[in-house]
Amino acid sequence: MVPSEAVTDRHKIVVVGGGAAGLELVTKLGNKYGKRGKAHITLVDRARTHIWKPLLHEVAAGSLDIGHHAIDYLHHAHANHFRYRIGEMTGLDRERRVIQLAASLDSEGREVTPMRTVPYDTLIMAVGSTTNDFGTPGVAEHAIALDTKEQAVRFHQRLVNGMLRAHTQEGPVRPGQLHVTVIGAGATGTELAAELHRTTREVASTGLDRIDPAKDLKITLIEAADRILPAVPQRLSAEVMGLLTKIGVEVRLKARVTEVRADGVQLADGGFIPSELVVWAAGVKGPAFLKDLGGLESTRNNQLVVLPTLQTTRDPDIFAMGDCAYLVDEGSGTPIPPRAQAAHQQASHLYGQIANKLAGKPLKPFRYRDFGSLVSLGEYTAVGNLMGFIQGKNMFIAGLFARLMYRSLYKMHETAVNGWWKTSLDALARALTRRTEPRVKLH
Repeated sequence: MVPSEAVTDRHKIVVVGGGAAGLELVTKLGNKYGKRGKAHITLVDRARTHIWKPLLHEVAAGSLDIGHHAIDYLHHAHANHFRYRIGEMTGLDRERRVIQLAASLDSEGREVTPMRTVPYDTLIMAVGSTTNDFGTPGVAEHAIALDTKEQAVRFHQRLVNGMLRAHTQEGPVRPGQLHVTVIGAGATGTELAAELHRTTREVASTGLDRIDPAKDLKITLIEAADRILPAVPQRLSAEVMGLLTKIGVEVRLKARVTEVRADGVQLADGGFIPSELVVWAAGVKGPAFLKDLGGLESTRNNQLVVLPTLQTTRDPDIFAMGDCAYLVDEGSGTPIPPRAQAAHQQASHLYGQIANKLAGKPLKPFRYRDFGSLVSLGEYTAVGNLMGFIQGKNMFIAGLFARLMYRSLYKMHETAVNGWWKTSLDALARALTRRTEPRVKLH
């Protein structure tokens, strides 16, 4: 028999997914309802620590040490009056009002926690998205996605090991041996390409003198559309394109990948890009387990279809938000995009509506507001457009101001989760330690 959590008389709110939106929401709920004993708050996630997903490209490039930014779920839950349960959600029983969790294993394959169930009265799905490879052959075997911190760390280790291998091998560096191909020129792919251009040269400069950066290191960015960053305004896309070209990143537009091999990337036009390091960042979809989960309505991309109140269409006690939710915006008539600002707004909205649900009052519909886009090219620069701040017009920004705005997004997330005092201390500690550590992580 699968063990279940102890039953409590308090209203049980379970949030599945400890990404930015899920963690912000469960922290606020814990401090408002869990602390006062008005509800029982639980966070479920298969990982043990949280990292802000927009930072993963910096982890992959080696310019950010994940140890300085990860939040331990167990400690954070204890400090903010909610419970954390480790485990990957595998099923939903709406009749019994429980979710099923798989057993969690350690790195040696030993069971840490068994299969079990967690009861709920209100269930909030915030499991984010995973990479969509569109069935392209070879992606699973030879490319790395950047959905999780483990994938980002694995790519960085593969990158550093590849450079060490090239430096110590008897023969010269092979064509494509130290070439990195990034497939997908959305925000993640574009930011990663720029960051890698700098960090690979930093690594090579730390005594790997047999590597010639100008000849041996190459970054290629591939996009199937006719421009990079197709989801942002044309001016912003053109500005970033110019910056990438200036620093030496090769960009291939209108290029469709048909296969990823161990030695490179095959294109539909017959072209081949030699590359032994490949990152796939060409699309997202909901996790596979969401398809027909408990009979809930889902899309072809495994997103849960929700009403304007963010309630799922077939169960008013189950909500979805962030990348795993599908909602058509009433104003534009288009689906709300899978972006961090949308998830943050939905988390704030749901926090305000939980009080109405507990009181039996009607829920208000969610209204999405697009505040613009910001793209960081690491230490080179940042660009963006802010929407609706000056008499309803858009404002294009670049340089230092754009970089400060980009960094402020992370500080806003940290403050929402940790409060301003801890966020300030953490920022000071990182500033001090960066003066004594390598500019790029080398292991």
